[in-house]
Amino acid sequence: MFTTNYETYLATYAASNSTSRGRFYHETVDPARSPFARDRDRIVHATAFRRLEYKTQVFVNHEGDLFRTRLTHSMEVAQLARALARQLRLNEDLIEAIALAHDLGHTPFGHAGQDALNECMQPYGGFEHNLQSLRIVDVLEERYGGFDGLNLTFETREGILKHCARRNAEQLGDVGERFLNGTQPSLEAQITNIADAIAYSNHDIDDGLRSGILSLEGMRESSLFAQYHDEVRHAFPQIRGHREVLETVRRIINAMVVDLTQTTANSIAAHGIQTIEDVRAAPQLASFSEEMRTHMSTLKQYLMIHMYRHHQVMRSSVKAQRVIRELFAAFIDEPRLLAQDYQVPNDKITQARRIADYIAGMTDRYALREHVRLFSSTDDK
Repeated sequence: MFTTNYETYLATYAASNSTSRGRFYHETVDPARSPFARDRDRIVHATAFRRLEYKTQVFVNHEGDLFRTRLTHSMEVAQLARALARQLRLNEDLIEAIALAHDLGHTPFGHAGQDALNECMQPYGGFEHNLQSLRIVDVLEERYGGFDGLNLTFETREGILKHCARRNAEQLGDVGERFLNGTQPSLEAQITNIADAIAYSNHDIDDGLRSGILSLEGMRESSLFAQYHDEVRHAFPQIRGHREVLETVRRIINAMVVDLTQTTANSIAAHGIQTIEDVRAAPQLASFSEEMRTHMSTLKQYLMIHMYRHHQVMRSSVKAQRVIRELFAAFIDEPRLLAQDYQVPNDKITQARRIADYIAGMTDRYALREHVRLFSSTDDK
């Protein structure tokens, strides 16, 4: 079993390398890597991970080279999550693995693509990107001779599955149990979930201001942004433009990280948490203070109104959803348009799921090219 002095550094309530619930398929222990480090490495080498480079965060991939993609977002979540893990003495390898894998199941075109694919899949069980992420690491990746998927540890898999409807949880075995019995995942999973929210909220501010959709004066309607923007202008009166934005966002992220770390540590102490079993039996422990939750809510509301529902973003979203709907309709009407591996004769439900796998695996630009190939009147190759 992999052991290092690192184990002695971990808090007693952290997920331990030596007590992992293990993998579905037994494998010989790697003497050079912890089980969770091995998970992280498998995720980084996965085909689905590479595709994140060309999947939208908010802006469609071809709209600019400087905007976030699912890949850069996942890397930023991993950085934040590892910093939080170190402060709370949690397992950094596990938290990084969860962070890098959490968006593997996202469709092209961000949430607009997911909404459209879910709508298409309603007669066949629906579509949810968390479940798709788990499906990718459990079934769809094809890298190993002895099993489908990546054969990740239980702890990484439960962290990937942030939320799940009861009807789906009943079919997922061990990772679905907590949604049925009301228990919590590891603190590593809880922290990664909030690190995701910190990353996308702040980096959407950056991308929104860079694109011109948001304005500095408008962002000052958020008291949190205004507080740190004033601090930046006082400290650096000579700087303006994007550098000013980055300094402000950096301070907001730091404030959120400090607040989350302290509030979570206080909650751990208040509940007398000693073991990971205590973590699972307690209410959710990772959280912001009430004040920071209010700030986060106000910020999200502002971004929803002024960015996510901005007419430029909405136009891209509507176009993207039309692409997804038309691709799905074409493939479900005539599965022979698909490669042989995706054809499932005489089983409409399974066929629909394989179509969802195919579409969800597309990058933004591949989906657009596939749409042109199917619907253009010219002889596109």
